[in-house]
This record gives sequence, C-alpha cells and structure tokens, in this order.
Amino acid sequence: MAYTATDVKNLRERTGAGMMDCKKAMDETGGDMEAAVDLLRAKGLAAVAKKSSRTAAEGLVGVAVSGTKGVAVEVNSETDFVAKNDQFQDFVRKTTEVALGAASDDVEALKAAAYPDGGTVSEKLTNNVATIGENQQVRRMKTVAVSNGVVVPYMHNAAAPNLGKIGVLVALESEAGADVLEPLGKQIAMHIAAAFPLALNAEGLDADMIARERKIAAEKAAESGKPAEVQAKMVDGAVAKFAKDNALLSQLFVMDNKTPVAQVVEQAGKAAGAKIVLKDYVRFQLGEGIEKEVSDFAAEVAAAAGLG
Repeated sequence: MAYTATDVKNLRERTGAGMMDCKKAMDETGGDMEAAVDLLRAKGLAAVAKKSSRTAAEGLVGVAVSGTKGVAVEVNSETDFVAKNDQFQDFVRKTTEVALGAASDDVEALKAAAYPDGGTVSEKLTNNVATIGENQQVRRMKTVAVSNGVVVPYMHNAAAPNLGKIGVLVALESEAGADVLEPLGKQIAMHIAAAFPLALNAEGLDADMIARERKIAAEKAAESGKPAEVQAKMVDGAVAKFAKDNALLSQLFVMDNKTPVAQVVEQAGKAAGAKIVLKDYVRFQLGEGIEKEVSDFAAEVAAAAGLG
C-alpha cells in the first residue's frame, strides 16, 4: 500500500510522534494508517489516538427533548458556510423535532417521516440540496428516555439554540425533583462533552476496541523483557485502565478531577433523599468517524497543467 507525504503529516498530527518515526511506521506497515498508529503506540511514541473525536465533516448536530424523552440528530453538509445558513439550521431543528416522535433510531424511517412544512424529511432535504447547491445528508440519530426523571440536553458552543457541533443528552432516572436533576444533568453533560466517554460502563465498551488495546498492551509488555506472568498482569492492568478512563461512570468528574461520575450521581441521590440512576447518554460530535478528503491544491493545479 503506497503512502504520501500528506499521509505522514496526518499520522504525525494524529499521534504527536516525530516525522521520521512516522515515516518509518508507514514504511513498516506498508502505508496502513491505522496499523501505523498502533505501531507507534506500541513503541510508546504516540498518545492514545481517538480518531473518532476528529471533526472531519461539516453541518450541525441538533438536540431536542419532550417530557422524559430526548433525541440527537446529525445532519452533514459539505462546508461550514451551509451550517450557518438559516434554511439549513431550520431544517436540522425541524428534523430533530420530527425524530422525537420516531419509534426507533432508524434514519431511513426518519427520512420517510412527514415534514412539518409538507412532504417528507427526504423530500425537504432534496429541495435544500437543490436550492442551497450543496450535498447534505441526515447521517444518524439516537434517542434516550426514562420512565421517571429527566433527559437533560446540552449543546457545547451552540451555533443556535439546540444546534451546534457537540450535542449531549443525559438521561437520569429518579423520583427526585427537576430542581435537583436538571443541574446535575447539566454538569454531567458538560463532563461528557469534555471527557468523551466511549460507553456508559466498562461492559458497554466495544469488544474490538478492547481487543485492540490488549494487543497494543501485549506488545509493550513483551518489550519489557519481564517474566510472562508479570507481562500478563501488565496487560490486564493496561486494559483495566483503558476501560476506567473511557467508561462514563468510572471517569473522574471534570469538575473536581477526583470523584468518579458514578459517585457524583450517588452522592446527589443521597442529598436529595431519592436514588438517582444515570441510565443512558448521547454524545454526538459533528463528523466523528468520517474521514474528509484533503486535497492538495498545488498538486491539483500542477496535474491540470501537465506538470505533475
């Protein structure tokens, strides 16, 4: 697999490793970006690379809450200019409201649903593409709900009310009053926006992700030259730390950086005289998991002129 200087530059930006180390990693992995990231991490030359936290597409995330149910929706566009367009913002806002009434998190079903101004969400989207002149798509949605309690929305750096680039929903199940649950939910939502948990608890972490971390930890342990039983403990410890750092309930609360989120919730419940359960959450960051193609304008001009 071939690679370019831009690939080496991107690897350096993702890992923080030196340029020559990045080039060597790309050589050793045949230009496989993900394998190169893992190789650099195994050698201790890179920090944990959270590829999915990189914003690689434009558009908006919308959040909406009604009663004990909330939903987050991501709608992508090609440029940030469209995200600032009133017509596009109105579409994201109304589509998110339509999603509140959906029976599931099926995007195709959402697109087929009736749009408030007439027609379907899909037909309105097609009309927007034609009038705005840029490709757009409804990418994903997720709903959370409680039987008793609150769903608290939060938008980090909002572009407009309930619209922005990082949307969060926190579902708190409890008989405690909204005067207790709302501020607690807001603080937890701010934590989620900043700390980027990958699952509610360790059991919810992706199995492939855990396997990947175990492989990297095993490679690091093997380089230590220590006995096999010691290496096994090193690997287990590294995987346990990864799980603790990336599961919401075990993360240290960003407000004090010492209390696990689970304990924060438990203490709030004791103070309120009613048990509080952090049932679920949503964190949508615009463009996470999408790789945007980066064009080299100079190379394009050279190619067009027959100089490349």
